[in-house]
Amino acid sequence: MEAMGSGPAKAETELLNAVVSLSRRLDLAQVLAELVKVAPELTGAQAGAVNVLDGRGIDERFYTHGAGAALAAGLLQFRGAMALVARVPTHEPLILDELPPPLVGLPPDADMAVGNLLAVPVRVRHTVFAHLYLVNKPGGFTRADADMAAALATAGGVMVENARLYQASQRRESWLAAGQGITTMLLSGAEEEEALTVIASQAKDVAAAAAAALILPSVGEQLIIEIAEGAGAESLVGTRMPADGRAHTVLTEGIGMIVDSLAGAYTMRVPQLREYGPALYAPMRTSGRSVGVMLLLRVKGAASFDQADLTTAESFAAQAALALVLAEARHASDLSALVSERERIARDLHDLAIQQLFATGMRLESARRAAAAGVEPEGLVKTLTSALDSIDSTVREIRSIVSHLRGTGVGDPLAERLRQEASTARALLGFAPSLVLLVDGQAMGSVPDADGSAAADALVSPSLADDLVAVVREGLSNAGRHAKAASVTVTVGLASPGSPGGRPGQVTAVVEDDGLGLPQGQRRQSGLSNLADRALARGGIFTATAGPNGRGTRLEWIAPIN
Repeated sequence: MEAMGSGPAKAETELLNAVVSLSRRLDLAQVLAELVKVAPELTGAQAGAVNVLDGRGIDERFYTHGAGAALAAGLLQFRGAMALVARVPTHEPLILDELPPPLVGLPPDADMAVGNLLAVPVRVRHTVFAHLYLVNKPGGFTRADADMAAALATAGGVMVENARLYQASQRRESWLAAGQGITTMLLSGAEEEEALTVIASQAKDVAAAAAAALILPSVGEQLIIEIAEGAGAESLVGTRMPADGRAHTVLTEGIGMIVDSLAGAYTMRVPQLREYGPALYAPMRTSGRSVGVMLLLRVKGAASFDQADLTTAESFAAQAALALVLAEARHASDLSALVSERERIARDLHDLAIQQLFATGMRLESARRAAAAGVEPEGLVKTLTSALDSIDSTVREIRSIVSHLRGTGVGDPLAERLRQEASTARALLGFAPSLVLLVDGQAMGSVPDADGSAAADALVSPSLADDLVAVVREGLSNAGRHAKAASVTVTVGLASPGSPGGRPGQVTAVVEDDGLGLPQGQRRQSGLSNLADRALARGGIFTATAGPNGRGTRLEWIAPIN
């Protein structure tokens, strides 16, 4: 009796161990790979396979394991002839003692001969998620084998659901983090085109898509792909979408859409989109207003997007739309403030400078008439002196107005302005960047005055100082928004024409970080383009390269001092 009971007890132990092995996996692919690995070991089959079904019950993915793995893979080719998927019951195992050889498309190899097959449905809740196939057991499969495989498939279904829930939570977390990053970027003053590019790039990465595009309204209510990232992005940018197409429907109705394959869609009228398979359209909508459509694209034959993908993508698109609307409002507020400031300046110029100039003109006209009438020189000198004093006062008033227009801090020493930029960037970076100012090779503090301010200001003009501050500001901003760096170093070097070292007669600004480096294939870099334009306008050069040892980014801006 003890010997008879050892068999079932051993089988139960092996089944328990297999279930425990499955439970250690959180990744869906790992769960399925483990399922197809342990099932043949439990039943004594030579090979095993799992084919995952899509929402329509059609094979989507295939996993194999065992000595006859090629044979198991051939089951897909044999599916049509045997209607194998349709023959597997939704709740019971299927045992076939014989399969008619050979399988279509397989080489005539002895290892490929099919002797028998056991098929079990893998159910997730009330739906058949996949089929587990076991082939070629010596002596054939028994009812005990079927029960063992069914129990394992049941456990596998539970683990599959857990893995899917875990992946869904990971996706939601990734979408949430991406949305928060976009909002922070826009509200911190990023340019809209730069933010749109980041939206498309992050959506592509989070959704595991081959490409992502943003379809935005243009002139005459036309919808055009304005931004695209990923495979085939160059051919997508500028594409006009049909007025009655999917994108227009999603934009107007505010409801997302999933397409199993654009390549196989009969109604596809955009040739560029036929190069892709599964697609997801998500409306960029907030407060009843649609600002665009986010389009996610996968390659032909890739897994389709599911409802969970659509839900999270719609949430991200809505968050991105809200951030864009807030950015538009901020821009409108800034524009309104600018207009108000210009009106104030116009009033100041009219009430102060222009009135003084008018009065001065009257004095000069009086002096001209006095000279024509032969008035004594002493009287003319007095009138001209008064006019000159008035002109000096007017010049001072105009300088005061211009200084206020350009903003506070413009007249501060260069060293102080650079320190202010480094201090401001600390909030964006999360740490204080390193700042070094060199004057003829000497660092700040080692030159005769306290911090090198006088020596630096003596070498650069106010406009060149403005450019240097702008270069440092953009370099720090670029590192804070994109690099995810742990350290940033700013070095500004000024070399007088007679300097023995460095670049005589030139100023050099270098911003280095140890972050992610320059994005591959990035085409829109408005901030960096501005730095290049500043260098070109001064007859200098600007380069953006990888940092030391290929890590991080190095921005270098060089211009002549004179």
